[in-house]
Amino acid sequence: MALQIDSHFNEKIKKWEIVLCGEVDILTAPELRAALDNNFLENAEDMLLHLDHLNYIDSTGLGVMIGAYARMQEKGKKITLLNPRENIEKLLCITSLDKIFL
Repeated sequence: MALQIDSHFNEKIKKWEIVLCGEVDILTAPELRAALDNNFLENAEDMLLHLDHLNYIDSTGLGVMIGAYARMQEKGKKITLLNPRENIEKLLCITSLDKIFL
């Protein structure tokens, strides 16, 4: 399945709102990396990743998020994951990434 990324900068709260739909895996992870990097280059602010419609993420996708988080943290910014599905929330808990992102 493909990955759809819809992002916009919310001026009211001064944060990126990024909606992910589909799957993040080895094939689609570069697309996610480019979107996160481009958004942050355009406006270096916090990001809210809406995961309501994200069905799957593998270790490559998690690596992309960790890398983006590390680059953003250097500038005092963060990524917050919102509404992950049960399978993704379980993966975040198993990897202890829930302590970073949620």
